[in-house]
Amino acid sequence: MFTYLEEVSVTEGEQIKKTIQALFRQTCILQVKYDPATLTPRDNSQYETCARHRGFIEDYVSVLGCELIHDSQERVFRLTGDGVQMEKLSLTATVILLVMKLIYRDKIMGEGLNAPVTTLKEMREYGKNANLIPEKLTVVQWREALYLMRMHQVIDVPGAVRDVEDDTPIYIYSTINMYVTAGDINALIEEYREETEELETAEEIIYEDADQ
Repeated sequence: MFTYLEEVSVTEGEQIKKTIQALFRQTCILQVKYDPATLTPRDNSQYETCARHRGFIEDYVSVLGCELIHDSQERVFRLTGDGVQMEKLSLTATVILLVMKLIYRDKIMGEGLNAPVTTLKEMREYGKNANLIPEKLTVVQWREALYLMRMHQVIDVPGAVRDVEDDTPIYIYSTINMYVTAGDINALIEEYREETEELETAEEIIYEDADQ
């Protein structure tokens, strides 16, 4: 297998290695990336590397218990399988992802919208209106969710996640559909509501005990 790397140029070999590392780090590679500030599309060289050396990369990742999938409609290469290590989202981060999914759906279905772009301000409004984020989340909770979504190519932001403010444009990629399905939405809503109800019940008991 590794003789393949000896048959390509040193530059191309390094690009293959970096592309494989990126696949394991972020689980997917998009064909087109957007600058969320200017909405200027740019071709992703790592996507082209996956396309040119697909056979080798498929063989390489299979040894590690993974499979390279190409979604021609979404124009993305992604890893699946037992060898893919996905960070488990906290419930709060998962709910934020769900809110992002709702915004993406509305943006795509809306008329006259050229790109699914949102902001923290809009996300809070959506979360409140959908009764998914009834209370104020901490800066750390928002950053955790945005960092993971950016790492897994669900969103992009201009600059660093730590610099995202209320009106900073956040571009949502179609890859969000791979992480949140219709079935997931219903399950997440139910789980979140159950946990919220349990918390409210616990708080009521605490207050009752305090009054006695």
